[in-house]
Amino acid sequence: MSENLDKSSVKEAGKSTSSDPERGLADAVEPSDEAVQDKAKSDSPSPHRVRRPHSSPARFVTVEELVETAKGVTNMALAHEIVVNGDFRIQPAELPEDSLEKKVKEIVHKAFWDCLSVQLSEDPPTYDHAIKLVGEIKETLLSFLLPGHTRLRNQITEVLDLDLIKQEAENGALDISKLAGFIIGMMGTLCAPARDEEVKKLKDIKEIVPLFRAIFSVLDLMKVDMANFAVSSIRPHLMQQSVEYERKKFQELLEKQPNSLDFVTQWLEEASDDLMTQKRKPALPGGEEAAGSRDTPVLSPVAVQNCAYLKLLKWDHLRRPFPETVLMDQARFQELQLQLEHLTVLGAVLLVTFSMAAPGISSQADFARKLKTMVKILLTDMHLPSFQLRDALTTIGEKVCLEVSRCLALCGAAPCTPDKETALKGHIQALASADEPVRRLMESRILTFLETYLAWGHQKPLPAVPGGLGPVQKELEEVAVKFVRLVNYNKMVFCPYYDAILSKILISS
Repeated sequence: MSENLDKSSVKEAGKSTSSDPERGLADAVEPSDEAVQDKAKSDSPSPHRVRRPHSSPARFVTVEELVETAKGVTNMALAHEIVVNGDFRIQPAELPEDSLEKKVKEIVHKAFWDCLSVQLSEDPPTYDHAIKLVGEIKETLLSFLLPGHTRLRNQITEVLDLDLIKQEAENGALDISKLAGFIIGMMGTLCAPARDEEVKKLKDIKEIVPLFRAIFSVLDLMKVDMANFAVSSIRPHLMQQSVEYERKKFQELLEKQPNSLDFVTQWLEEASDDLMTQKRKPALPGGEEAAGSRDTPVLSPVAVQNCAYLKLLKWDHLRRPFPETVLMDQARFQELQLQLEHLTVLGAVLLVTFSMAAPGISSQADFARKLKTMVKILLTDMHLPSFQLRDALTTIGEKVCLEVSRCLALCGAAPCTPDKETALKGHIQALASADEPVRRLMESRILTFLETYLAWGHQKPLPAVPGGLGPVQKELEEVAVKFVRLVNYNKMVFCPYYDAILSKILISS
């Protein structure tokens, strides 16, 4: 099969068309804050505060309107997923094992194949069902062809000529095995490299009915492959249009559901309030205020938006509805939130260990690497509801003390005293509380780094990692890149709505 020129041209076309979609995605979703926010303006302060607008009065909608709205949201979500998720793939449909739908499907399919088996067992054989299957296979093979595959198209049309096949069947001259051999050969030409083994196995099936069943099974997989090829092909073009498309679809939704920005408004108001509170805190010792500090601080739209996005990393997903404009990325923000919680505890454990153990032990590269790997493994399931952090930290404390003792022994240093080991275990176990000072410090520094990274844009070099985060720098920067990509793409799509809401909030604050 590898010698076939048409097959190689199909596969090379697939490779060239879908090359490096993640690279294009990164370029498309990482504009600077200045470019995204060039229309936002800051006006003079006002003593009045904008209250959250009441939801628009309910109105009756028809079933047709609901279906149309749902379809628009589904299309928008699909386009968003293709653009944002570089690993997006269509997967073969798999019905639940004990579902009614699967049982009905199996019964219907068994009845069909039993009927085909009976027809082919007659003397002379009846080929009505078999010819229909050949027709379906023909249409499927033709759907795999690219416009330039004229020779292959002619071959399929000529060999799988249904009128000629019917005449051969009527005259008892039909060789169904020969047709199956041609079909398998054409499938081998058109399939993706990953399907070569499945197509090869078809040649070992000698009975017609099991062969046709296996052919249709492999064709279903090839359809999925072709769909993913189409997705990778349109991704670069979709990225160019996705911002306008998503904004248009959201506007259509907003016109039908005028209250679709209520939670966004509340989200931005809270971010504005948080920033205002931070800026009004006394900066001098003893709580003294500097001259002019009673003046209302001036907030920029960019700062408010960045603060709002950071709030999404500490969101209570069970009790609070997510803002409408970031709803399609809620799962991604939730995943980032879990990763940051993991990094916070990991960083806190390492910081406590390096601070309380013997001086200079953190400079032992092998020890630091081994300790980090061990703690990461023990915190792997931290995202699961059944995970008990306090129990895990108790285990971590025991293992950390063992590793510290081994390292000190290798270095020829005096071992830790029992009191020091007990204190180290206690400090590590205390990290189970979210209010523990070291853990809060790590969380604060991580959020500060993300805020700086978000405001940094494309400047080089990248912002320095705050003190204490060095051991988790690599993981933290990976999270920061994902976070900034999500944020910048969301700004590109929904910037006009944020500008309109923030203009009212900032005028009145």
